Amino acid sequence: MGLDFSHTEAQWAYSGFSRFRRALAHHEGIDLDVMHGFEWYGDDRPRVSWDDVTTPLKPLLNHSDCDGELTPEECRQVAPRLREVVNAVWPEDCHDRASGLALADGMDAAAKANEPLEFC
Repeated sequence: MGLDFSHTEAQWAYSGFSRFRRALAHHEGIDLDVMHGFEWYGDDRPRVSWDDVTTPLKPLLNHSDCDGELTPEECRQVAPRLREVVNAVWPEDCHDRASGLALADGMDAAAKANEPLEFC
């Protein structure tokens, strides 16, 4: 069982997608463990608001990892930066690189069709 998306063949195990997003966030200078919405039982550290986050990846980073959707406009915003970070972080023979680039392509396809990219 894992995470799939509309408009693309990109897929991850839930744990793999979590690691993927954490690596994206780390590259953008964000520690997801202290962000609102990423609380863990027993972790009483102060939470950081998403209001001051400016990376174009924000809609992908601050999103449920198992359902929901990104709007066509969010897809247009995220896809170019996603490609840049994926190409900078992962080697060519890595699953996360291939799936990350496929996810960006799916975002482009969803935006072009003026449809949301669904997490399923």
